[in-house]
Amino acid sequence: MDTSAYSIAQLAGDLREICAQTKDEREILSRARPLARRVALAKGSWLKPHMYEGDAEQGFGVHLLHEEPDHTLAIFAVSWLPGRGTPPHDHGTWALVAGVDGPEMNRFFERVDDRTRPGHAELKKIGEKVYGVGEVLAMPTGGIHNVWNETDKVTLSLHIYGKHINFTGRSQFDPEKQTETPFVLKLA
Repeated sequence: MDTSAYSIAQLAGDLREICAQTKDEREILSRARPLARRVALAKGSWLKPHMYEGDAEQGFGVHLLHEEPDHTLAIFAVSWLPGRGTPPHDHGTWALVAGVDGPEMNRFFERVDDRTRPGHAELKKIGEKVYGVGEVLAMPTGGIHNVWNETDKVTLSLHIYGKHINFTGRSQFDPEKQTETPFVLKLA
């Protein structure tokens, strides 16, 4: 497969078409997963040096590459600073994350509380996996994970969402304090 000419604009068009044909998340993720891999491997068509810049306070940089006017089909390049990452969080939408440059540790969680107490959440770790260049993580709505760069270099991944994550009402979690709070990202 020739990946050198596959652009973010082409990916967005293909995603638009898939989402027009089906609303089934499993089917969307299944059909879009190879496209996420293709565009991640075609980084020469879209990757710019500034996308490696991260926000020191946040621990990573979020660079918007595409977003539909109604906030759907948002695509980001995310740079992970060395030894930094995110707390456990959900997305409030389906997600695809493709490795672009360097490894990304993902730890997966499930909620074990009954969700009846606002601001309270109990999580149980259910697995972990390091995703490398060209590997794609597909997460349906409701999946919970955290991301960590365990290397001494900035790493980069491509994130594709069914909706811009700052418009989904998503949450971050503190497993030790058993809390759930809103999770809004600062964009570069």
